[in-house]
Amino acid sequence: MTAADRRITTAGFSVEDLELEPSLRPAGFSSFTGQEKVKNNLKVYIEAARMRGEPLDHVLLYGPPGLGKTTLSQIIAAEMGSQIMTTSGPSVERTGDMAAILNDLNEGDILFVDEIHRLNRVIEEILYPAMEDFVLDIVIGKGPGAKSIRLNLPRFTLVGATTRIGLLSAPLRDRFGVINRLEPYTVEELVKIIRRSADVLAVKIDTPGAEEIARRSRGTARVANRLLKRVRDFAQVKYEGAITEETSCHALDSMEVDRAGLDQTDREMLLSVINKFGGGPVGLETIAASINEEAETIEDVYEPYLIQLGYIQRTPRGRVVTELGYGHFGLIRQTV
Repeated sequence: MTAADRRITTAGFSVEDLELEPSLRPAGFSSFTGQEKVKNNLKVYIEAARMRGEPLDHVLLYGPPGLGKTTLSQIIAAEMGSQIMTTSGPSVERTGDMAAILNDLNEGDILFVDEIHRLNRVIEEILYPAMEDFVLDIVIGKGPGAKSIRLNLPRFTLVGATTRIGLLSAPLRDRFGVINRLEPYTVEELVKIIRRSADVLAVKIDTPGAEEIARRSRGTARVANRLLKRVRDFAQVKYEGAITEETSCHALDSMEVDRAGLDQTDREMLLSVINKFGGGPVGLETIAASINEEAETIEDVYEPYLIQLGYIQRTPRGRVVTELGYGHFGLIRQTV
């Protein structure tokens, strides 16, 4: 596990989420908060497929991590009354692995592939006829004596999830009939998620306490639930078990998660560009060296939220801290 994975504010899945997420995961659309446009569209597609007695069209869900792609895949299976088989792009290493997964499916099953953009291109080619014609082409032998055998597959639904849709090949992307983007949650939506999770965890929480956690959750349900779990610890030890605004502020300040949702590394990165490089522009590799972090980690993990807040801009000459970024520290950007 990298240092980035250990951050409490990371939207990516971490080991501690293994215990927390399953118990807090909504089981149906009625208990799933947010993503209204996606939910409403999926309800129509699912109902239409059920009325026709057909499998749902293949579904692609994309957007930043922690917004509910895995949860929605399970809700789709539940609403369709189908079994779900789950795998991920990195875990399917050989064509035989994918062939075995497809061969194990039953009529109407849901196959959920997380991080589908990381599938090997050769493995992708097995999916093309499987998704279009529900057949599996297997080559037996090598060289001139090789034979191709076509096996019929049950009609299934592939649900793919990706945080980087730009890395998905066009032939694979074009085979999805339903493509939906998941958006970051509003504070109001996160408050509902936090209060529902608090009920599941049997934790007392008032609205101001939930709002304080929501504001610092970076628009991500996974981060909100993780922060709730940590704030609960402070509430039990120091505040008689109840989460109020005071409890949330004390706990989150102690964890160095500020009111914009930035943690120590976020602030260190911004201040490094401001203090060492005059606010930029400065190259990514230089920033990485200045805070002793991998350039790829900065680009994939740290930058997206800072760009979303408008604190950093990517320019042809490098990264620049904006006036909003300066303002977060009570500073004023000097223009030349």
